[in-house]
Amino acid sequence: MGNLLDGKVAIVTGAGRGIGRGVALELAAQGAAVLVNDYGVGLDGREPQSDMADEVVAEIRSHGGRAAANAQSVAEFDSAAKIVAQALDELGGIDILVTCAGFLRDRMVFNMAEEEFDAVVGVHLKGTFNCIRHVAPHLRQQGSGRIITFASGAGLFGNPGQSNYGSAKSAIGGLTKAVARDLGGYGVTVNAISPVAATRMTMTEATLKAREIRKKQGIVREESALRQLENLSPEDVAPMVAFLASEHAAGVNGQFFLCAGTSYSLLSQPRPIKTIFKEARWTVAELEEIVPQTLAEGLANPAPPIDPE
Repeated sequence: MGNLLDGKVAIVTGAGRGIGRGVALELAAQGAAVLVNDYGVGLDGREPQSDMADEVVAEIRSHGGRAAANAQSVAEFDSAAKIVAQALDELGGIDILVTCAGFLRDRMVFNMAEEEFDAVVGVHLKGTFNCIRHVAPHLRQQGSGRIITFASGAGLFGNPGQSNYGSAKSAIGGLTKAVARDLGGYGVTVNAISPVAATRMTMTEATLKAREIRKKQGIVREESALRQLENLSPEDVAPMVAFLASEHAAGVNGQFFLCAGTSYSLLSQPRPIKTIFKEARWTVAELEEIVPQTLAEGLANPAPPIDPE
């Protein structure tokens, strides 16, 4: 047991399995009391069960830690309020929020149903907002706190078959940056993790197939450490979350970290890399001539047309 987070209270959503479970156990090992939230659904967000959160709580308690289980859905605004209320009532406060909850319903965009898009965005994006919204007044009032959201390479770089998941994760990035500015002046930091690990969500047939499609399209975004996804444990992400939740990260705000196995990276923020300028408005004819030699020079199509043969 460490003491990095002694006296702190953390809420970890989606903490019954995978990365969320690893985060909850690490925060508890560092001394935090943890509210373990998990709606207990399958990979597609259906058929909720409540026993996953209970199992993690039992594990934390078996090592001498403090924990409580919660099976509310983050996708519902009022349910998210109950998550926060339970942390205050049973654990005595809130210092840390980690939003891991999520699921997948992968499908190519031309086959995706409205419900499949709405459900994934509802849990990932709306669920992250719901929890932040109910936690924020408490953190603001006490003048301190840590929020760690979960983005994804699907939102940063794009994955085939994940227009719903990628949209939600990209939007979480925008939410993270905005909330970092909303709360930074009150001593609260907000940062995002983009994890890569072998979990129920990443080792499905659909996601592995998508990874192969990216390779064929020449999309290479993985570090050398990511070559064997099955070797990347969900627990590998947790130490960075614990660090960001600690006082050592007081000056880190609005940042994104790619965590894959033993490889941790600070991701760059969007910024202009090429600019063309003139005093008067551009004409289409001018752009036809100059853009291919300037702004579009060297750009590669991430999904080139498929050879019919």
